[in-house]
Amino acid sequence: MNFGEKIFDYKEEIMHDLNELISIQSVSGTNPEEAEKALDYILGRAKEMGFETKKVGKVAGHAQFGEGKELAAVLAHVDVVPAGEGWSVSPFALTEKDGRLYGRGVVDNKGPAIIALYCLKALKDSGIEPKRRIRVIFGAEEEIGMNDMETYFAFEELPDMAFTPDSEYGICLKEKGIMQLEVSAQSHDGTILTEFQSGGAVNAVPSKAHALVDCTESEDNQLRRFADAKPGEYDFIYTMDGLHISAKGKAAHASTPELGLNMATHLIRILAANFGQFALGSLCSFIDDAIGLEIDGSSLDIACSDEESGALTVNLGRVDINENICRALIDVRYPVTADSGRILRRIRQRAAYDGLKTKLLNHEYPLSMEKDAPVIEILSQAYENVIGEKPELYSTGGGTYARTLNNRGVAFGPTFPGDETHIHDVDESIDTENFWKHAQICLEAVKGMSKI
Repeated sequence: MNFGEKIFDYKEEIMHDLNELISIQSVSGTNPEEAEKALDYILGRAKEMGFETKKVGKVAGHAQFGEGKELAAVLAHVDVVPAGEGWSVSPFALTEKDGRLYGRGVVDNKGPAIIALYCLKALKDSGIEPKRRIRVIFGAEEEIGMNDMETYFAFEELPDMAFTPDSEYGICLKEKGIMQLEVSAQSHDGTILTEFQSGGAVNAVPSKAHALVDCTESEDNQLRRFADAKPGEYDFIYTMDGLHISAKGKAAHASTPELGLNMATHLIRILAANFGQFALGSLCSFIDDAIGLEIDGSSLDIACSDEESGALTVNLGRVDINENICRALIDVRYPVTADSGRILRRIRQRAAYDGLKTKLLNHEYPLSMEKDAPVIEILSQAYENVIGEKPELYSTGGGTYARTLNNRGVAFGPTFPGDETHIHDVDESIDTENFWKHAQICLEAVKGMSKI
């Protein structure tokens, strides 16, 4: 028996607390009060378990066990992205069905947050005395730029070593840089397009888009023919205000846009083919010309890649066009060796060509961790203790709390390759067996950090 199996002693309690946490609709982008409520819930449970707790502002906090000069940590977040429509189960309840656990946040990242807390409890209940302080640090703004960790570390020390269970197994040594930008026009200047809306979070591929156009019957018929030949599902409804078009594709995380079907870009492409870009206005012209259906940034002249972390990706995450607003939100993930200054300049220059303004909303610089760092050996041994083999070292386009740690920590778990977890999509879920494998690995890792 490996030590990680002790986490099974808390199965019933873990499921109860995870259900309670998932039931809190902690969408940080729209419900900061609920995100804080989720933070308060998990800190409250930690305090009930007898751990020292501290809340920093309204967006972060920690539970701590043990004494010592050095500090090791697990970082997890309790905020989530919007649920979206089309779930087969309730998104804000923990549901076990067909060998899987469902619920918004069950993977990203409430499940791992609860597991990390119970790892502290397992150490404490086993009578282990850590050689260093062990913290589980919780945040409530990870999904909207990770300002929670900026707030937290303005008051609290950086850990000497850490990991965040917010990616995939094996061990993620490299994280691409992330730029999130707003491209906007002072007002909508299209002649045919009245309204357009697609997407919620900038870091997700939008699976739905809606447009309102003022067109003739012959233009409508041509539009339908265009749509029939293109990917996605399209519905056309006549209203008092014009022809309403609904489009449905497939959501995905912005770090893997190739796994989704972006209905913002696809619907704009269909409208542009039918009416011409000028009729759609300058913002849609920019989107169709400079982004189009690409995900590599070629038309923006920012395409690049490196051997360490792979290719740059571009995701059009949100578009809002009406009489009051005209903007698009774009997510760019760039390789660890890329020139971020040049990337930003090229986007601004290309947007300015269409008379648009560019605002940098968020910039997270790349992470590049050395493979011989002590924490890597600890995590590798924890994985091997449970799985029976060494984990692979890899890079990702995802952005995790690891990049806030000044190269003192990495992303490690909770998902396994081949498990379609639908993070940032409807029916977010994880294989139940894999969930408990992660729980064992996490406990082994926390024990390893406490001893060495």
